[in-house]
Amino acid sequence: MVPPGSGDKVMHSTLRIGDATVMASDGHCQGQPSFQGFSLSLSAANAAEAQKLYAALADGGQVQMPLGKTFFSPCFGMLRDRFGVSWMIITSP
Repeated sequence: MVPPGSGDKVMHSTLRIGDATVMASDGHCQGQPSFQGFSLSLSAANAAEAQKLYAALADGGQVQMPLGKTFFSPCFGMLRDRFGVSWMIITSP
């Protein structure tokens, strides 16, 4: 039985990154989520992959810095996704 108000919650989530496993759940969270004071970073192999990642995360979110060339990367951008999580997308020089 699912408790009332839990219909949009995630009971178990697993994300594999290389050999690491990241698990998450919001099943016991109350109130509105607040993702402040940090950003997650994704490294892309090339500009095309960066564009794909950026577009997927920006869908329903807010662009903070469009993808573009910087002094430290040929392709870098920042955004906040639809859940309020901040992301940095980067390709290596």
